[in-house]
Amino acid sequence: MNTALLYGLGAALLVALVLLYLAIKIVNEYERGVIFRLGRVVGAKGPGLFFIIPLIDRMVKVNLQTVTFDIPPQDVITKDNVTLRVNAVAYFNVVDPVRAVVAVQQYLVATSQIAQTTLRSVLGQVELDDLLLKRDEINTQLQQIIDGVTDPWGVKVTLVEVKDVELPETMRRAMGRQAEAERERRSKVIHAEGEREAAASLSTAADVLDRSPGAMQLRLLSTMTDVAAERNSTLIFPIPIELLRFAQTRTDDRASGAESQSTD
Repeated sequence: MNTALLYGLGAALLVALVLLYLAIKIVNEYERGVIFRLGRVVGAKGPGLFFIIPLIDRMVKVNLQTVTFDIPPQDVITKDNVTLRVNAVAYFNVVDPVRAVVAVQQYLVATSQIAQTTLRSVLGQVELDDLLLKRDEINTQLQQIIDGVTDPWGVKVTLVEVKDVELPETMRRAMGRQAEAERERRSKVIHAEGEREAAASLSTAADVLDRSPGAMQLRLLSTMTDVAAERNSTLIFPIPIELLRFAQTRTDDRASGAESQSTD
């Protein structure tokens, strides 16, 4: 009789320990436990230690950490009919654990699928130049659209970034030629602008020298000094036109004097 009683007590104690083990739940700081009681949602508990009713309550853990999801490369046809291969990254986290469990089945898969379809849809409505130049605006548009879809699921999409845009080889070559032509055009414009400014400066300097013959002579002497400093150079000394006129005048005077003497 005593032996049967001991076996009974031992079995009861074992059952009590098993039920206690099933009743005790511990969730981490970044987790919440959604409690179902006989199939109905009771609420979310945690973090820390709490108890549930064994065999009646069921707990589903939900992670609240931000999930970094790489959107696989998508084949996209832009508005101007350019075929691209684009991939992106999305950052999201659960803000309502109850809705994340009840409103959608496997919220991770659902969020990733809506991110892929939205990426193709949005990029198909923009032109290639806008995709390359207005990346921030497109990222914001993607984030708002995806977050609007996932909000009823208790999932918050905080950021969507387009990572790589893979262009076809023919398009890359065409863009390279376009960039080269643009650089050449800018070079010619800058060169022409420099020539115009140089011509304007030379015109101003010519006007100043024309009004001051002395300045012209000083400039001439300065240039001769610079040229003479070079080795193996031939220096041609220009004679001012005033000196030539003076010499011509003296020659005419002497010729006139000689004619007068011969006449006498």
